[in-house]
Amino acid sequence: MNQRIGLKEAISIGIGGMVGGGIFAVLGLAASMAKGGTPFSFLIAGLIALITSYSYVKLSLAYPSKGGTVKFVNQGFGVGVFSGGINNLLWISYIIMLSLYASAFGSYAPNLLEITGNRQTDFHIYCTTIIVIATVINYASIRIVGKIESYAVTIKLVILLSFVGFGLYGLIGNPHLEQLSPEHWESPFKLLTAGMVIFVAYEGFELIANAAPDIDNPKKNIPRAYYGSVIFVIILYVIIAAITVGSLAFSEIATAEDYVLAEAAKPMLGKVGFSIITVAALISTFSAINASLLGGSRVNYEIAEDDELPHQFTAKLWGQPIGLLITAITTIVIVNILELESISTAGSAGFLLIFAIVNYASFRKAKAINGSHWIPMLGFIFCFSSMVALLIQRYPTNPNDVYITLGIFGFCFIIEAIYKSKKR
Repeated sequence: MNQRIGLKEAISIGIGGMVGGGIFAVLGLAASMAKGGTPFSFLIAGLIALITSYSYVKLSLAYPSKGGTVKFVNQGFGVGVFSGGINNLLWISYIIMLSLYASAFGSYAPNLLEITGNRQTDFHIYCTTIIVIATVINYASIRIVGKIESYAVTIKLVILLSFVGFGLYGLIGNPHLEQLSPEHWESPFKLLTAGMVIFVAYEGFELIANAAPDIDNPKKNIPRAYYGSVIFVIILYVIIAAITVGSLAFSEIATAEDYVLAEAAKPMLGKVGFSIITVAALISTFSAINASLLGGSRVNYEIAEDDELPHQFTAKLWGQPIGLLITAITTIVIVNILELESISTAGSAGFLLIFAIVNYASFRKAKAINGSHWIPMLGFIFCFSSMVALLIQRYPTNPNDVYITLGIFGFCFIIEAIYKSKKR
């Protein structure tokens, strides 16, 4: 008999999924784009995630399945080329998220060596090594992955909440506090697109869907888990963004863009704060890589089981689905060839499109799932238009980011179309 998941554990899954490596990876990128309006950009992204969580609540109650998002898309659109393409994109988006976490690990790791006085090693070596280690752990024992994640969630939340406590106190009298005033904000369109670039920091709430069949008293606890975890993380991110922008000059944020959270701890706690946040970032990104490798391989397995990928993907290698190895190898390739901005853009655009489709599935099945029509439609409009706005904003300055993102989208659907046509 499966062990039931209580409300506390369900909320922890959502918070743990969101507060992974995302905030450490994209905070500096958001601040460089939105300047003083960074907290507002995090709020925009969070509200879109909150609206989308309504669709996840209704679909999780109506169709509880360990397949989560994969099953919701198939319920909304049937098993075909379109649903298969979207589900393939979900798998690829997991790989992109893995690349983002590995990139964050590679950016923070040299700081730890600097603290200990050792010579720095190449960024790519850190990224590749941590993925290899996480892959070995996933093959060794899934139980170890779960233990790492449970400990890591506690450690990173304690450290981040401590950062919030010291940070709010440290803002008193800080000369950079005036950077948060509206005259230092970027244009509304830039605030929106900054929020969309860092949307990846919120995507983890969808992991609750995979646990839905095991959640105790689902009618009460599933809504509370989704809404509670998303609202908590919105508040946490907005405060962290405000402390960061209010503690450092914009020039300092630009210099330390890849590890800005550690740099923001310096004004209040000096080198000790810098070291603690660096350690928290390494623990968080490592645990996120571990959990996402497991999640990505399971998504790949679910898609193959639903006949949207060849059944060879359901084969086992060393006791785990072969998708685990493919996910790991692809992640290593992506993190070593793409820049952080390209990875973040592709990841955010991918999840915005996936969430738009889930919202539309909820809209289509509104009567069957006893849900609203207008909330999911609002979620669909917000997610889809935000994705388009993100690509439009990135194109003039970073056209390659847009080409890479659209190329990934096209690849997912073309592969599915080829597979379906060969089956026929």
